[in-house]
Amino acid sequence: MRLEEHPVIDFSRRRGRKVTIYFEGQPIEAYEGEPIAEALHAAGIRVLNYAPKTGRARGLFCAIGKCSSCLMKVNGIPNVRTCITLVEDGMNVERQRGLEPLPRDYRPPRWKEAQRVEADIIIIGGGPAGLMAGIKAAEHGATVALMDENPMLGGQLVKQTHKFFGKREQFAGVRGVKIAEIIAKEAQEKGVNIFLETSAIGIFQDGEEKIVAAVRKNKELVEFRGKAVIVATGAMEKMIPFENNDLPGVYGAGAIQTLMNTYGIKPGKRVLIVGAGNVGVILAYQLIQAGVEVVAVVEAMPKVGAYFVHAAKIRRLGVPILTRHTILRAEGEEKVERAVVAEIDENWKPIPGTEKVYDVDIIALAVGLRPSMELLHQVGAQIMYVRELSGYVVRHDDRMETTVRGIFVAGDSSGIEEATTAMLEGKLAGLAAALFVGKADLRAIDEMKKVRQDIDEFRSGPFGERIKIGEEKVMIR
Repeated sequence: MRLEEHPVIDFSRRRGRKVTIYFEGQPIEAYEGEPIAEALHAAGIRVLNYAPKTGRARGLFCAIGKCSSCLMKVNGIPNVRTCITLVEDGMNVERQRGLEPLPRDYRPPRWKEAQRVEADIIIIGGGPAGLMAGIKAAEHGATVALMDENPMLGGQLVKQTHKFFGKREQFAGVRGVKIAEIIAKEAQEKGVNIFLETSAIGIFQDGEEKIVAAVRKNKELVEFRGKAVIVATGAMEKMIPFENNDLPGVYGAGAIQTLMNTYGIKPGKRVLIVGAGNVGVILAYQLIQAGVEVVAVVEAMPKVGAYFVHAAKIRRLGVPILTRHTILRAEGEEKVERAVVAEIDENWKPIPGTEKVYDVDIIALAVGLRPSMELLHQVGAQIMYVRELSGYVVRHDDRMETTVRGIFVAGDSSGIEEATTAMLEGKLAGLAAALFVGKADLRAIDEMKKVRQDIDEFRSGPFGERIKIGEEKVMIR
């Protein structure tokens, strides 16, 4: 299932040395630098655990550590997020049933005193928004510490093989994977202190200081202290209700991109995509690039939501886009073997007799994202539900500061948009935070005005109207 050739990405450069892990006693070939779940998928292992009450099989779904579908027992320790835990030579991996307690004879390691990291600004999230926030804050003299729970920087950019639209200064004509490399390198050159495989677990106030408590590599406590915090935690996949939607082989679109474009692993042989927005249609083209057959893209709306250029590309390649259709059920024993779709009427009800059955081993859900705002909720920022921004979001002002003084937000955690907007919001939050901590001067205010103009310009088209409505609802004047 591993990709040896790809028209855009050279995976031989990305893979580390070969190692061996053991899945329930069976040796599995893996590569240093890839997560456990991805290595198992490459070996054809789809079932990762079982539901505690029903015993139903569970498999990979989000691949970014934000759901519980990939929990497994690793070296005797249960409930490990195998989608973001990297392989180690000789590692033992086992399936588990639901959440399991630690074994009775378990002796926890002696935790060292928490490492203390001090900076003017703490950034949570190393995707496009977090990296741009770090670059701008550092440019204006602030010291910056940035953490991300993944093993590499770039967030969703590392999965994108298509070229971006927009202005040249916003990376027009550059592939997402290359943009990730460029801004990650720039952040490092600007002196941003970067902590990978580091998960933030809480934000707290200590006098004038903000504290971010975090765990690094599942075994080290880290205490970040600063005057301001920028939350750029991105988003997570949405699910839709249909029969057997929990079968292994039902993946979020981002998980398929992670397997395919980050680690060079084919998700399957035949794929049905649900959702004809930009993500679903771009995913179809990326699957074809990787030699995977896309049998169809189904869309409940009466028209395709993606940009015309993306939709036209996959139609030329023979992929049908079925509007006014929905998925009824997945079929299979312990993994997806078939998908059944049907046409829907004006009341969104399936029309009897219009069912179509596809023999597939993967169902990709490109049905939208929802903001990851749990840390902002925990710290007490005001939250509201905004349909136009795809879920619960935090209220903020035009400098991206929330209702908690010194806590800023940027990117998809403030509302679902494109990577270009995430980078622009990151710039805005980084400049505002640098002003807040007293490092930036009046030049930052002029730069912020220019960034706001760029954001307004990017949202000026028909696709941005919905976002502008949502922003009006959350904006603090």
